[in-house]
Amino acid sequence: MNKRFRTLLLVITSVCFIMALAACSGGEDEQVATNESDDTTGEEQEQVLNLTRKSQIPTMDSSMATDEASFQFLGLSMEGLYRLGEDAEVKEGIAIDHEESDDGMQWTFNLRDDAKWSNGDPVTADDFVYAWKRAVDPETGSEYGPYMMNGVIKNAEDISKGDKDVDELGVTAEDDYTLVVDLEKPVPYFESLMTFGTFLPLNEDFIKEQGDDYAQTSDTLLYNGPFKIDEWESTSDSWIVVKNEDYWDADTVELEKLTYEVVKDVSTSVDLFETGKIDRTELNSDFVDQFASSEEYATRSKPVTYYLKLNQTRNEALENENIRAAISRAFDKQALADEILNDGSLAINGLIPEDFAPLPDGDGDIREANGDLVEYNVDEAKEYWEKGLEELGEDSIEVEFLGSDSDTSKIMNEYLVNQLESNLDGLDVTLKEVPGEQALDLANNMDYDIQLSAWGPDYLDPYSFMSLWITDGENNLMGYSNDKYDELMEEAQNELAKPGKEQERYDNFIEAEKILFEDAAIAPVYQEFVAMLVDPKMEGVITNPIGPTYEYKWAKVN
Repeated sequence: MNKRFRTLLLVITSVCFIMALAACSGGEDEQVATNESDDTTGEEQEQVLNLTRKSQIPTMDSSMATDEASFQFLGLSMEGLYRLGEDAEVKEGIAIDHEESDDGMQWTFNLRDDAKWSNGDPVTADDFVYAWKRAVDPETGSEYGPYMMNGVIKNAEDISKGDKDVDELGVTAEDDYTLVVDLEKPVPYFESLMTFGTFLPLNEDFIKEQGDDYAQTSDTLLYNGPFKIDEWESTSDSWIVVKNEDYWDADTVELEKLTYEVVKDVSTSVDLFETGKIDRTELNSDFVDQFASSEEYATRSKPVTYYLKLNQTRNEALENENIRAAISRAFDKQALADEILNDGSLAINGLIPEDFAPLPDGDGDIREANGDLVEYNVDEAKEYWEKGLEELGEDSIEVEFLGSDSDTSKIMNEYLVNQLESNLDGLDVTLKEVPGEQALDLANNMDYDIQLSAWGPDYLDPYSFMSLWITDGENNLMGYSNDKYDELMEEAQNELAKPGKEQERYDNFIEAEKILFEDAAIAPVYQEFVAMLVDPKMEGVITNPIGPTYEYKWAKVN
C-alpha cells in the first residue's frame, strides 16, 4: 500500500477529525483564516508568532517525507522551482520562468543566480538533479519519490523498480542555472507539481558530509527558503523557526520568528490561546458553539472528501448496484456535518470537492458543473433497497462496518450505522471497531464491507481524485471496475493531456464522475472544514491546497 495512502487512512481511522493532510483548497475568504487587525496605534509590532502542533516533525529529509507535518516545515525552510501563493497561484521560487515544448514532453526551467544555501553555496540545477535522482533511487527507500515521479519523469518508474540506472532519469543540468526535464508523457498539472516537497533541491556535498546524521537535527540541515529551523532534533516537542536572512527574497519576509510547541489536547491549546500564549488553535466540535460568535473564530476549507467505501469483493450484497445505491442515499449527511462535526464541514454529493477544480474556460468548477450526484433521500433509498433485495432473492442483509475504536470515531461510526439500519428495513450492520493500524491492515487486505475513508490531493488536478477508481489501481481497494471510466481516465492522461486539449480533458472528468455515482461505487459524506481561533494580529497567512498547509512567506503581525 502506498505510504501516503496509509498515512491518510491512519489519520481517518485513528482520530477521524484530526486536521492533518497535505493537500487541500477554497476561495480566499475560506482558505486564509485570518482577521483584519483593529490596531491603529501605529506602534511597531514584534514580528513573532507563537503556534502549536499536534505532533512532532517526523522527518526533515525531503526525499523521505510523507506527512503533513514534515511538508509544513520543509515548505517553511526550503524552496523548490516554484511555491504556491494566494489562491493557489504558482509563484516563482528558484525558477524565474520556464519554457514548455510544443508537445508538452520537455520543460526547461531558468533558475535565478542569487539563491543560496544557508552555508553560502549557490543553489544550482545540479541540486535538483541530485535530489530527484535520490528520491527515485530504490536504495534511498523513498515512498513519495516513486509515487510522485513514476509515469511523470522519463524513466522514473523503471528506475524505481530497479530496471534502469538512476542516471537515466529525465532530468539534466544544462548549466548551473538551466534545468531540463523530460517527461514520460504530457502532464497538464506539472507546473503545480513543482511546488511539492518531493521536488525540492538538495546539496549533495552537504548530505554526503553529514552521512547518517543528515536531517536529524537543525544543525545537520541546509536551508534555501524564507526561514530556518532552530533548536530542533528528531524527537523535539518544541522548536523555533527564524527568518533566513540569506534567502533571495528576504526583503519580502516580515516575520522574524515562529515558535512551536507540541500540544495534543484541544482543551489545553484553547487555554493557551485564551491566555495569549499562542496565536492560533484549531477547535473540535465541543468548542465551536462556545466561540462561534467570537471575532477570533474562523474556518478554512480543505479539498478533502470523506466517503463510504463499499467493498464489492467480500460481500455478495455489495456487488449489487441497487444495494449500494440504497446505502449511499440512506444517511443524513447534512445532519452529520451540522450536528456531529459542527465545524463548517459541508455535506457533499460528489467526489471532487468545491473550489478545487476550476474549469479551463473559467465558468465554474467541476463540482458546480456536475452538481449533486447522490443526495440523502430515504424514499429513493427504500426503492433501490427493495429492488436489490429482490434481485438477490433475500429479505435481509448483513454487512460489517469497519471503524476505529477512538472516542471521536465511535460517534461517527454509531451515527452512520444507526442511520443505515433505521432507514433500510432488513439491514443488519455489525460495527467492528479496532485500533487504527489494524483497520489499515484490514483495508489494505480488502477485509471489510463498508469503511469511512477520505482523500485529499497531492497536486492541483482532478486526476488526483479520479485516479483512485481505475480498475486495479493501487488505491482502488474495493474491487470497483468500469471499462468506460478507465477509458476516460486513459484519454485524460494521454491524448487529452496535450496542450490545447484542456476543456476536452475536463469533460472526461465530468463524465467519469457521473459514471462513478451511476454505479454507486462510493457514498460521499462531507467535505472537510477546520474551525479555529485566530488572533486578529495575524495577517497574510495563506492556506495551501497541496504541500505545506500554511504559507508564511507573506505573513506578518499587524
